[in-house]
Amino acid sequence: MIRMKLLGVRADLPANTPMVMLREMEDRERVLPIFIGQYEASAIHHATEGIKPPRPLTHDLMKNFMLAFNVDLHEVVITDLQEGVFFSKLVCSSSNDTIEIDSRTSDALAMAVRFGCPIYIYEHVISKADHLMET
Repeated sequence: MIRMKLLGVRADLPANTPMVMLREMEDRERVLPIFIGQYEASAIHHATEGIKPPRPLTHDLMKNFMLAFNVDLHEVVITDLQEGVFFSKLVCSSSNDTIEIDSRTSDALAMAVRFGCPIYIYEHVISKADHLMET
């Protein structure tokens, strides 16, 4: 698995479509743009900038729920790319068990930012991405 760093949220012009930018933390430092929804872009942006809404948003609520039941998010893994759609999982644990939960990649990234956990991608997935950028 390749560890990735979240660079931030950008807008792809001219359509103004939000995307999140992930950069490989290894030698090659490839950058992977992933198109996401407006709501998830906002959720990721707020968390990376430390903006606290007056009431918990959905991803904040999910984090609060997990913490209330002593569930920790250890890592996010981007597991597959099918027909332009990335698939991810949340690797979570409690005192009794470790489980992997299927997640949309945008939601997984929003949770990773909130928990401060690492983000990984499999090499075969990053190799499939035809819209990779080299830095």
